[in-house]
Amino acid sequence: MNTISVETPSASYTIECGRGAISRAGSLVASLAPASGIYFLSSPPVWKHCGPLLLRSFRGNIAGKSKRVAAANPVLFRDGEQFKTMRTVETLCRALVRAGADRQALLVAVGGGVVGDVAGFAAASYLRGVRVVHIPTTLVAQVDSSIGGKTGVNLPEGKNLAGAFHQPALVLVDPDLLRSLPDRQFRSGLYEVIKYGVLGDRGLFDFLENRMTQILARDRASLNWIIPRCISAKAAIVSGDEREAGARESLNLGHTFGHALESLTRYRRFLHGEAVGWGMVAAARLAVEATRLSSADARRIERLIYAAGPLPAIPAFPASRWLAAMRSDKKTRAGRLRFILPRKIGEVSAVDGVSEKLVGRVIGNVTRDAARRREGQR
Repeated sequence: MNTISVETPSASYTIECGRGAISRAGSLVASLAPASGIYFLSSPPVWKHCGPLLLRSFRGNIAGKSKRVAAANPVLFRDGEQFKTMRTVETLCRALVRAGADRQALLVAVGGGVVGDVAGFAAASYLRGVRVVHIPTTLVAQVDSSIGGKTGVNLPEGKNLAGAFHQPALVLVDPDLLRSLPDRQFRSGLYEVIKYGVLGDRGLFDFLENRMTQILARDRASLNWIIPRCISAKAAIVSGDEREAGARESLNLGHTFGHALESLTRYRRFLHGEAVGWGMVAAARLAVEATRLSSADARRIERLIYAAGPLPAIPAFPASRWLAAMRSDKKTRAGRLRFILPRKIGEVSAVDGVSEKLVGRVIGNVTRDAARRREGQR
């Protein structure tokens, strides 16, 4: 078991990462301060898969630590970006009221990125804040979204426009949960893994280039190396910049394009990691002209993204709609677009004031290339 610490001004906690962690969840959570009640939040498919094992673990270890484990009636809600809304948060909070949860309650979020974001926001909002433990069940959640305290929901105007910083009390990462993950979901997480290599870890990037075939086959040794490395990278960044005032902004590589793509397609066509994958392709091409990224490095970035698997084609939208969606991005300053762009593999920088004409041209090129690639795969 790897224990990785996160130390922020608002909270300190650990990320416990190792195979079989889910079977030890009860004993690990029992080490926290006693709770008046433990309430599970999950989606129906995930709970069907993980619930029985979690119930056994908690009931065998929580006796005397909490008044009750409300596991027989978990709060379940539908997964998917289209359900990542204020309405879902309200539904969760009202369910907690009906269950009698008080300020000493402990929420346990079991699921992927959407479950974690929504449950985390509910935890931040309910009674002005209760504790939450994350048990991420997808690759993107294990290496990224469950770490760092970002919670939130989408609005019709854009992605993650309402939310809060609310650090978890504990994160439990079990790579064994990835064995049953659908291939598309697994690949979606790989694009976020690639992001860590591009933004600050050339060694990881090289490893991914050399081992992608084994990684796609879910080789245990490869995943045992990759997952803690990504977690450690994010933990270090978050510990130094909890509120995204500096270095944490680098984690948004590919997200300006990616969030716009998700918003334009109403969160129904792309998984989050897929949108980030296309976003990194666009960022690499933009960086060739905006930050002097070498064409050779840009090609390596694109090749690695495509090696992780086929991406859905990008619908054709006018440049004006792309730019309008990007202006809703949280990094925008005084109406000016702000991008995280690679300078070389392993280093990125924030860039303001990029020509919107150039951005539109890059988007057009990427959209056309995406269509050609899709045709070639048929």
